Amino acid sequence: MADFNKILTPGDVDGGIINVVNEIPAGSNHKIEWNRKLAVFQLDRVEPAIFAKPTNYGFIPQTLDEDGDELDVLLITEQPLSTGVFLEAKIIGVMKFVDDGEVDDKIVCVPADDRSNGNAYNSLADLPQQLIKQIEFHFNNYKALKKPGCTKVESWGDVEEAKAVIKESIERWNKQA
Repeated sequence: MADFNKILTPGDVDGGIINVVNEIPAGSNHKIEWNRKLAVFQLDRVEPAIFAKPTNYGFIPQTLDEDGDELDVLLITEQPLSTGVFLEAKIIGVMKFVDDGEVDDKIVCVPADDRSNGNAYNSLADLPQQLIKQIEFHFNNYKALKKPGCTKVESWGDVEEAKAVIKESIERWNKQA
């Protein structure tokens, strides 16, 4: 397997297109994570089935969020994507998120070339409101059985706010590289 952080860049952030590596397919309750030291996908844990991911979940290569991991992505597709799939994705917003006191923001994106819906999603406002509510509910509650109240969706931001979060994460990556 290739080391995504060595072969992929974060993408064209200013142009609104990022490179994304998918870790967890939508609908899965397996917490699969990219192990940066070993350059492999690793099953970290199995969550209760009621906390299956409402979207695909991945990361942007060559980024570091404040929690020390690559910057997370919530990738909206009609069908689940397999672990290890790489794609170019269009930034549509950011979910400002805190996990156990640490900033752990999630960039919200869609495939850059989605002919199924005619590239209809360009901002969070274009998503079904019910999906936004489901995502927020998931992230506010997915650790509730283990440690109630330790996660909180603080707010949602637009494309420009998402780009700023990505650029900060690229700077953090470059400082540690």
